[in-house]
Amino acid sequence: MEISKTMEVVMASSKLDAGISCFDIETGAEQLRLKSCASPPHGLISLSERFFVSSQVRESSSSSSGSILHWSRDKPVADVKSFPAEPISPLVSNSDGTYIIGGGCSGNIYLWEVASGRLLKKWNAHYRGVTCLVLSDDESLLISGAEDGCVRVWSLLMIFDDIGRTAATHLYEHNFSEHTLKVTDIVTGHGGCNAIIISSSEDRTCKVWSLSKGKLLRTIDFPSAINAVALDPCEHIFYAGGKDGKMYVVSLTGENTSASKYGMHIVGALSDNSNTAVTCLAFSKSGVLLVSGWEDGRIRIWDTKSKQIVRMLQHSKGQVSNVIVVHRPLNSASQTSMATQSSASKRNASLLPPLDKYVTSTDDNDDFKTVTASQPPLSRVTDALYCSSDVMKSQIKELQQEGSTAASQLELDRLRVECKRSLQMSEQWKKMHGDLHQFCADELVDYGRNGCAK
Repeated sequence: MEISKTMEVVMASSKLDAGISCFDIETGAEQLRLKSCASPPHGLISLSERFFVSSQVRESSSSSSGSILHWSRDKPVADVKSFPAEPISPLVSNSDGTYIIGGGCSGNIYLWEVASGRLLKKWNAHYRGVTCLVLSDDESLLISGAEDGCVRVWSLLMIFDDIGRTAATHLYEHNFSEHTLKVTDIVTGHGGCNAIIISSSEDRTCKVWSLSKGKLLRTIDFPSAINAVALDPCEHIFYAGGKDGKMYVVSLTGENTSASKYGMHIVGALSDNSNTAVTCLAFSKSGVLLVSGWEDGRIRIWDTKSKQIVRMLQHSKGQVSNVIVVHRPLNSASQTSMATQSSASKRNASLLPPLDKYVTSTDDNDDFKTVTASQPPLSRVTDALYCSSDVMKSQIKELQQEGSTAASQLELDRLRVECKRSLQMSEQWKKMHGDLHQFCADELVDYGRNGCAK
């Protein structure tokens, strides 16, 4: 069964072994049910919108075990199963789908390369289990939350920089430790390192932080513990889903006054009087529909303008642990073309390789693998940009001519994005060169005129 050609699809998972359900966000029709999935909170992601990846944590009387499953988006059974060194709960990937980052129950964070399955980095990030992971919108920073109540910000450049890591007293950029109980969710705004981040906790607070200043901007107290947060695309308000069954609407622009019966900065609440906890939240790509998962196994979709439920979906009997919204699949022509090009290779190769359990390194005492890169002279930077775009175009052409596997298709997507960025950078350099040339010419003309006048 294939997912229908809809604009957006809602995907939901549960801690119970209820699988992953896929619903058309417009009609509410269930399109596909992926089997055998028991996903913890923040343990379901869409990998470059070609694959679905879910962490699995299964508790037993003596211990817990874990795995990571990969699905193709049109197959109900997992294609690849990986077994990390410890149970992984939260997962996050970059937009190109080139790497996956997972948080372990021990407080470690793992970073895998998708195309090869190699575990590139592993580091001790928290004293207790990692509960949530999110990347900044420019994907240069990783923000993690944990059971120890800490929110930490990591520069991925620093993680791969052996020299800088040795000189630094600690790996993280910021350590926010004002929460007193487990961090349940984190969202980040636009602006990269200048963005705000919002964290929620079982201590009945949400906190707004400044990434650029590295400090707490605001604390919002709630009548209930908060399980999930969703930031409005305009960043004027955010929604906080509570264990009391309410989704609180919080203003980020108002004065420090009590505007409602709920408390300071809380301007309202959405509720259908079901008295079951809100467990997860996600905005549609348009930013108008707010998808909420609940403890009763239902998914309620709200229109944020009318503040009304427009659709109610049934996932399972247990609580919904994750909801995500993904774009529609490729159109039929693209799917047919891709199938024609790669059907032969896919029959003889797995879609994605399993993720490695350990870091591949010659130094057994160091979890970090050295990554070095030679820096070109400043005078050659512009030439390097033109050359890199040409090289990437040739690589794209080679990949298109081959019967590409799913892994090489992900690499193809990444190269396209890098090629586009490289060309944009070269255009910026051209403009800067032109502006500088014009400035110098104007200065010389002005100097000549002033000299003649004297």
